[in-house]
Amino acid sequence: MQLYYHPFSSYSQKALIALYEYDLPFERRVLEGPDCPAVHEWAQMWPVKRFPVLVEGDRTIVEATCVIEYLTLQVPASQRLILEDPQAALEVRMMDRIFDNYVSTPQQKIVFDALRAAEHRDAYGVNEARQMLETAYAWLDKRMAGREWAASDRPTLADCGAAPFLFYAHWTHPIGDQFTHVHAYRKRLFAWPSFARAVDEARPYRKYFPLGAPDAD
Repeated sequence: MQLYYHPFSSYSQKALIALYEYDLPFERRVLEGPDCPAVHEWAQMWPVKRFPVLVEGDRTIVEATCVIEYLTLQVPASQRLILEDPQAALEVRMMDRIFDNYVSTPQQKIVFDALRAAEHRDAYGVNEARQMLETAYAWLDKRMAGREWAASDRPTLADCGAAPFLFYAHWTHPIGDQFTHVHAYRKRLFAWPSFARAVDEARPYRKYFPLGAPDAD
């Protein structure tokens, strides 16, 4: 398998967590700089130009959630990040969408806006994104009371997304001190070896975070 990705990308980290958790071998195709051969290959196979992209033989899998779904088919049921029971699996997928849509999407809106020239920035949209993050933090704080993981008693697909998304969300729009369960969950995610490995691999790129990367993480 080949993974086209960037170590500092939250969605790339989401896929990397699953690869590390499953201990699956893969070839790293890091997308770094316009002259990188991997970038040309990636742009031709996926004109939308979003990553990660997983390639195995004649199969090309786009979108981090779908990459994890594909990887999950290759491991025993007892190891899977998507649970076998249909009702339990629905819970996992629901939480996966919540982290994607209501944590990652508004977080990235704020970051992308910061990368624009001042005359093209969208203050109204950024304010909406910050309000969405506040709403998500409050909802998640209630959700995580008495829970260790987002959707089960062990890590799942939902936690693969939660880990990098909450990581960068706190950098972008700090999680308030009142959300004690979210802070505790985020701390547990940092202790998850598969995520900790992804975080460490991305450390050399922290200077590129447009809002400034804190020293605490």
